[in-house]
This record gives sequence, C-alpha cells and structure tokens, in this order.
Amino acid sequence: MSAANQLARPITVAEFLAATLEGDRQELIEGMAHAMAPAAPRHGAIAAQLARLLGNHLDGLPHCQVVIEPGVQPRVRADINVRIPDLAITCTPIGPDDRLLREPTVLIEVLSPSNQKDTWGNVWAYTTIPSVRDILVLYTAEPRADLLTRQPDGTWPDNPLSLTLGDNVELESIDFAVPLAAFFRTT
Repeated sequence: MSAANQLARPITVAEFLAATLEGDRQELIEGMAHAMAPAAPRHGAIAAQLARLLGNHLDGLPHCQVVIEPGVQPRVRADINVRIPDLAITCTPIGPDDRLLREPTVLIEVLSPSNQKDTWGNVWAYTTIPSVRDILVLYTAEPRADLLTRQPDGTWPDNPLSLTLGDNVELESIDFAVPLAAFFRTT
C-alpha cells in the first residue's frame, strides 16, 4: 500500500504524486486516493486491441501517440483530482519528467459491469478538460460503445452516441474511423 492510501485526510494532487510510486494503480478522487484493481482479461484484451489499432493509425500523424493508463487532471477541482483512463491520445509532446498527461485529445474507457459508476464519474470529469475532443466508452459485457464528441461551439452533447455492431467508431479529432467490431476481434 502506498503512502497516499495511508493518509486519512484529503490530499492535493502534489501530495498524491509525491506519495504514489510509479506503477501504483490509483486515482485521486476529491482528495482521496482510490486503489484500482487489475483489469480482467477481457478488459485488457479490448484495451490492447484499441491500443494496437490506434497506434497503427497514429503512425501517420506526427507528434500524436497512444498512452496507456495515463494520469489526467480534470479542470474542475483540479487540485484534488487525478483520473486514469484506460487509454489516451495526445498530440502534445510528453516531457521525460511529466507525471500527468497534458492536453489529451481523446480519452477512452473500457467499462466493466463492476466499475460502471466509477467509469461514468471519470467520463464526466474528462469533459472539463479543454483539450479533450472525443471520449469513447467501450463495454466489456457486449460489443457496444458510447461516444461523446465535443461540438464546434465547445459544448458536449446531452447524451452520448450509442454504437453497436455494424456501426463505425469515428474519432474526428484524429481522423480515425473503424468498425466497432474491430475493437472486439480478440474477445
């Protein structure tokens, strides 16, 4: 257990980062460190397939890359929150000492039935990050997804676009489109 979990009072992002060892799977939610369980095999297989497909696509886009389980900082209550999506895409250079991903463009969550509440809490926090253009949530229980795309005026839609087999996933911010089924090929 890291030192961050042993603290009984709410902590800041700076305290969290100082007390959390690299490799610890924890999020900081409203000043409290929350341990994250290891991903189930199906969850991991979907995330790995996503990373492969997106990484292959991004080879053609200079400076853009996929990052697995980065820490991101919402803009609302930023001093006491660090969330960890399953995958992120950034087109901003990553510094060797960066502990948090600056300016993510796309954030992706793989939703397991046991983490639905936490996942959607993260999604709503992600909408406060100005650089985020697309948020994709893939379900492990069935081949479906929800997609939120920031509108040209900077707002988010009232409801996500629901996608099922036969639909394409289109991440406009990185000019990426692929059938939803491609993410579930290995599961």
